[in-house]
Amino acid sequence: MPEGDTVYLAAKRMAAALSGNSLTRGELRHPRLAEHDLSGRTVLGVHSVGKHLFIRFDDGRSLHTHFRMDGSWHLYRPGQRWRRPGHQARAVLTSQERVAVGFLLHDMALMATQDEHQLVGHLGPDLLKPNWDENDAAIAAQRLRGHPGVELGLALLDQRIMAGVGNPAARGRRTSGACGPFGRARSRRVEQIAE
Repeated sequence: MPEGDTVYLAAKRMAAALSGNSLTRGELRHPRLAEHDLSGRTVLGVHSVGKHLFIRFDDGRSLHTHFRMDGSWHLYRPGQRWRRPGHQARAVLTSQERVAVGFLLHDMALMATQDEHQLVGHLGPDLLKPNWDENDAAIAAQRLRGHPGVELGLALLDQRIMAGVGNPAARGRRTSGACGPFGRARSRRVEQIAE
C-alpha cells in the first residue's frame, strides 16, 4: 500500500518533470472525467497532502488523485514502453520531454484549485510538508492527546491527527524512544513524536 512518503516522492518527481510545461496530451481515462481534455494546459506545480496528490494547471483547476491500495504515477520519456498494461492507465499527461501515467487511480477529481481544501481540510498537519514548523507539531501533539485510550501506532495512522504517516513510521522510527507503537497516546512524551 502506498504511504505518505511514496505520494510525497511521486509529487516531487512529477513536479520536477512537468512543472512549467504545456501538455501535448492530457487524457483522463476515469469514467467521471473521460470527457475532459487537458491538452494545452500548463502544469503549474504538483504537491502532496498526506496521501493525496494534486496537479495544478494554469486554468485554475487541479487534478486530484489518491493512490488507495494499488495506485501509482510513473514517469517515462516519450515513446518509452510502459511498465504496466495500458488498460490500467487512468491518466496520461504528456509534455515535450516527459510522460506521466497514473495507473489504477480509483479516486480522481478535476476541481478548482481553490477548492482543494474540501478534500484535505479535515486532515491533520502533513508530516512531510517542507515547511513543517512548531505550530504543526503543536497541533499534531494536541490531536494525539485527544485520543488517550488509543494505542499510539493506531492513533498515528489516523490521517485526521497527522497526515502522511504510514505503517512504517507509525510502527517504528517516529514512535521509538517515546513509548513505542503500543503505548497509549496519553504519554507525557507525545510532543517528541510530533517534533
